[in-house]
Amino acid sequence: MADAQYAQIESAAVLQENDCLLSINMKLRHQATFTSRLFTAAVIFVCGLVPVIVPAAHPRAGTQHAASSTPSKVISVSEISMPEIAMPFRTGEILNYRVEWAIFPNAAALQMSVVERRDLLGWQTWHFRASAHSVVPARTLFEVDDQFDSYTDATTLESHQYEMYLNEMGSKQNEVLHLIAIGQSNRGSVAPVIVQPGTRDPLGAFYALRAVDWQRTPDFHIPVYDGSDLYDVRARQESASDPVAVDAGNFQATKVSLRLFEHGREVPHTGFLVWFAHNAARTPVLVLAEMPVGNVRVELAATPR
Repeated sequence: MADAQYAQIESAAVLQENDCLLSINMKLRHQATFTSRLFTAAVIFVCGLVPVIVPAAHPRAGTQHAASSTPSKVISVSEISMPEIAMPFRTGEILNYRVEWAIFPNAAALQMSVVERRDLLGWQTWHFRASAHSVVPARTLFEVDDQFDSYTDATTLESHQYEMYLNEMGSKQNEVLHLIAIGQSNRGSVAPVIVQPGTRDPLGAFYALRAVDWQRTPDFHIPVYDGSDLYDVRARQESASDPVAVDAGNFQATKVSLRLFEHGREVPHTGFLVWFAHNAARTPVLVLAEMPVGNVRVELAATPR
């Protein structure tokens, strides 16, 4: 009788332990998915401009993401004839970064590239691409293989098309967003997402920050749409010249802080510092990101190609 009772108690304990392990595993998987979304958002803009704090809602084509105070008819800057501005980046440029997060000194590899200059529905655009891949052992916690493409106006740096090819934790999702500023006519056959004039996607915003002459422009504000929400990104020069040591070498760089605002309120527990090298390309050599899931360090891994 005692043996039978002991066996029942032992069996119950094993079941409880299994339930506990299952619960922990489910929580870890949920946290890993949550983390991967935050992490990917952080690295894809290099400085994590638009973190996905909650699961992104799919935007409905034809919906508007513009301030209510915006007039019903606004001429977008891309409709004004403007001379093309020389940019610090060039076609064929490839930047490789090592991503450090939590206890993982090499959590992911990030590559940013300027793929080409091309015509998109009559717009002259830059085609930017970013790819992020988690690396073992961090990959056992969150498996991420994502690619983002941005088609950004060659003159105004407004975003015209933003593509997301997500492969996270075994789940795949592809999305192509056509962004049309208020006052512009739709040039494609797909219903667009209506945004404020001058709006960038996260990847295009990354390159827009490089186009800023920080020695002459200490403050810079841009609206950024991440496929779900519209943010006001406020950048400020914190130091004109800082020494920076990264895998790629030693640099003198301009230190810039980034803060995110949504509906007039700052996004909590989220902040970024970016160092742009004092070279013709204004290469981003180091990014420190404060995220709800921990701090992220993104540093240039090798001499730019």
